[in-house]
Amino acid sequence: MAERKSRGTSASGRSSPSLVIRGGTVVDAGGTRVADVVISGGVVVEVGPGVTVPQGATVLDAGGCLVAPGLVDIHTHLRQPGAEDAETIETGARSAALGGFTAVLAMPNTDPPVDSAAVALEVLSLGSGAACQVAVAGAITMGRAGERLAPIGELAGLGVRLFTDDGAGVQDVSVMRRALEYARGFDVTLAQHCEDDALARGGHMHEGEWSSRLGVPGIPAEAEELMVARDIALARLTGGRVHFLHISTAGSAALVAAAKAEGLAVTAEVTPHHLSLTHAELAGYDPVFKVNPPLRSQADVCALRAACASGIVDAVATDHAPHAPERKDATLDAAPSGMLGLQTALPVVLDSLGAGSKDDGADRDGGPGMSVQDVLGLMSWRPARIAGLGRDQGGEHGGPIEPGAPAHICVIDPSATWEVDPVRLASRSRNTPWAGRVMTGQVRHTVFRGEAVVVDGEAQR
Repeated sequence: MAERKSRGTSASGRSSPSLVIRGGTVVDAGGTRVADVVISGGVVVEVGPGVTVPQGATVLDAGGCLVAPGLVDIHTHLRQPGAEDAETIETGARSAALGGFTAVLAMPNTDPPVDSAAVALEVLSLGSGAACQVAVAGAITMGRAGERLAPIGELAGLGVRLFTDDGAGVQDVSVMRRALEYARGFDVTLAQHCEDDALARGGHMHEGEWSSRLGVPGIPAEAEELMVARDIALARLTGGRVHFLHISTAGSAALVAAAKAEGLAVTAEVTPHHLSLTHAELAGYDPVFKVNPPLRSQADVCALRAACASGIVDAVATDHAPHAPERKDATLDAAPSGMLGLQTALPVVLDSLGAGSKDDGADRDGGPGMSVQDVLGLMSWRPARIAGLGRDQGGEHGGPIEPGAPAHICVIDPSATWEVDPVRLASRSRNTPWAGRVMTGQVRHTVFRGEAVVVDGEAQR
């Protein structure tokens, strides 16, 4: 990978009395300014131009770079417990740190699922020494079967703030209503994988022009949009908070926009791949492009980009979904859905939403032209609040880089170019759609709890 090397002292920072990030442009919710950042004892102690470097401090060069609050991914599949051949919490967290993330929210569709305090505590324990914070989402229903409610109150007592049966939508409307009513008492959010099973059953890609050409059964946009509409109605009925996972269609974005205009407590996320890829990628029947929800049309991509720019979409989440090679290397109908995302998310999103987009779609001459600050907001402070990890919620993430703040920081070189090599990714799996592609934008350093866990693009633990 092509990368710009540090000109200062680089080390893990574990034994140094302090850490200095020097020569960068700080970008956070408060604005943009040229400043050095001094860290000691796991917190930011000074922010300003030309600071005095404490004796014995580790210096990380941030020349030409953006210095931002650590990214927060609220949709990560870490596969542990139950599928450690695809990923472990350790390898997934390392991938996250290399991608600039200082916190991830582990999805509950593990084996066993996170539908009890015991499993939640196991995940939290395994993540305690990881390269980023590993928070956990709980299941809405026992076994994610959509029938009996999981012990939401007990899990909330452990600090779980978001609940989902991700991988499956809660099909029974009465169960979802009860869950929303119950969740209100614990001030937690329910996140929905929006898919009507009856409409989606048997489909392997988006139902449209390419599924017809290829002769592959498709999943219509309406399978997603019907459940989005249903749960908006339930949010209205119950007053509960609903977060829509990985919306993928123009219709879903329009429904969320209308719900927000009405003042309902709904939020929505999109993935990097739904902002950048279309169902045409499946022309060669390559299962690496099989995801759920499926890659949609160019019109949907444009609508999702516009929804990010207008504020309708609240977060970009990776839906990092590793699969062991022997499972993913199958026919399109037999292969599981999902692709890697943690290490490639930032450059893909910057390209899709910022001024550097090179695609040739209707709005792709520069994409929607979002500022770097607004793009980082979609990947840091806004998702932190959805997951209950925000500084103003008692968490540690997403807040401004200022004295007294927990030192969770990523340093981004926006001009660095690098080629995606699946073998060199930190994940145990290799199912990336970006293999061989040259990315622009790379995380140079990541600081977690005051420790440099990534230095010059290399993991330190």
